[in-house]
Amino acid sequence: MTRVWQWNRPVTVREVLEDLQQERSIAYTTVMTVMDNLHQKGWVRREVDGRAYRYTAVSTRAAYSAALMNEAWSRSDNPAAALVAFFGMMSAEQREALQDAVRMVSPNLGETPGDPAEPTAAATGDDASADDAPPESGR
Repeated sequence: MTRVWQWNRPVTVREVLEDLQQERSIAYTTVMTVMDNLHQKGWVRREVDGRAYRYTAVSTRAAYSAALMNEAWSRSDNPAAALVAFFGMMSAEQREALQDAVRMVSPNLGETPGDPAEPTAAATGDDASADDAPPESGR
């Protein structure tokens, strides 16, 4: 799958084979079997191109990684503890990437309803009750 994702276009078994052979010796039939297995599992689709097939990834590498993480997390008997353990394994760069992702998905996460320019009593540490506050005009 890594090669298919890297190329980001339909590829033939021959192209993947030639790419892999730059690093190690591998048989055409091995690559063909793996590509067929990926097709059978639904990870790639294929189209006939002459006497060969061209294979295309069904999803992105990011979507695949997300699905793996979701599957592992959903199998946990304690999802919160699994997340805490996972976060504990992350590098500083990974935690920063996670914070960026959370901001993209939930731009208002952590904000309370109301005007952000007017801090709440809890935010200012003011223990005055609403009864002690002067009436607001215009509301």
